[in-house]
Amino acid sequence: MTAKDRRAHFRDLHARDQVFVMPNPWDVGSAKLLASCGFEALATTSAGFAWSLGKHDQHVSRDELIAHVKTLSAATDLPLNADSERCYAEDTAGIAETVGLLNEAGAAGFSIEDYNPATKSVDDVSVAAERVAAAVEAAHREREPMVLTARAENYLYGVTDLDDTIARLIAYGEAGADAVYAPGLADPTEIATLVKMVGLPVNVLALPKGPSVAELGALGVRRISTGGALARASYGALMVGARELLGNGTSTYAASGVGRRDLTAAFG
Repeated sequence: MTAKDRRAHFRDLHARDQVFVMPNPWDVGSAKLLASCGFEALATTSAGFAWSLGKHDQHVSRDELIAHVKTLSAATDLPLNADSERCYAEDTAGIAETVGLLNEAGAAGFSIEDYNPATKSVDDVSVAAERVAAAVEAAHREREPMVLTARAENYLYGVTDLDDTIARLIAYGEAGADAVYAPGLADPTEIATLVKMVGLPVNVLALPKGPSVAELGALGVRRISTGGALARASYGALMVGARELLGNGTSTYAASGVGRRDLTAAFG
């Protein structure tokens, strides 16, 4: 599929009245394995990718992200959404430049966040909406535009204010966002309220104690992602095996590894 085809398909997934799951691989192998499972779209994970480079989240450069998006876009035929943090810019010109690079790298969609690590705070909503509008203008220049997801980061940073989160997402929608996302939101009643009030396709982060895919679909959620959870689980399994080797000197961890059949299905 061409990049244009993948963008059209990604937009169609958001337009239909059905939830879809968009897991987050962190390298080519995980992307191919997830694609072989039958998912309809994939997304990068800023945390998972950073860990794969031996870095903390929010410490990956724009050049590293763009190269990563280009590699994962070429790895499968599935639409790829890019976790592009703040779009690596503090001004609108820089945001537009990042969006152009994501477009060239083959992304079918991308996100922009309202949290600023430099100030360790969430942007004022008016500032954040202006940034979303700049990203929208750049993303929608193409005949088949990328899907832009605007993120409200309140819940990830201890601001459990549903009214403010909804107001932010409404403002981002008015700025032209195609979809919205409030990672960390887990209460079914709050999710249902947000979906009803915002009136745009809503992404929800799958959480260990959160609602199931079916439950989120029934609440009107359109898209579910996994963030860094799959990468964290994989690295967790690695550490369990490493500690078993160092401690007991045994290798029972290997019994639960990925099977040859799955590897063959994913890698050919």
